[in-house]
Amino acid sequence: MNSLSDKMLYKTGDYNVLPQAQEVLGKVAKVINDYDTYSVLIEGNTDNVPLNSSSLPKDNWDLSALRATSMAKILQTQFGVNPNRITAGGRSEYNPKTTNASVSGRAENRRTEIIIMPKLDEFMKLMDIAPVKN
Repeated sequence: MNSLSDKMLYKTGDYNVLPQAQEVLGKVAKVINDYDTYSVLIEGNTDNVPLNSSSLPKDNWDLSALRATSMAKILQTQFGVNPNRITAGGRSEYNPKTTNASVSGRAENRRTEIIIMPKLDEFMKLMDIAPVKN
């Protein structure tokens, strides 16, 4: 799992990936493409500071999901990651790494995580477990 700080990727309250994040995403994409039989989960996370906007993103749920899908689209269109391997989702403020009571804690909770996972049959092979036959 790789956790990327929102400060490196986005402007505050925005979901468009910053141009300077392209180099990091290129490196991430290389690893993803090297493990081309694995699935990729992109998970957006926020702090608990409310957005309450009339436009998108309206709240932390929107922000976290839009950030994950923005990154998924860049990995697909700019770095050739096969989109059928990608799942993008938002966890809003409900998966904190630490307390939201401090500035540093909120900063740590605002992140996008990229999780590379083997498919179940490959995972079973790695664990040397035979799959159940139906």
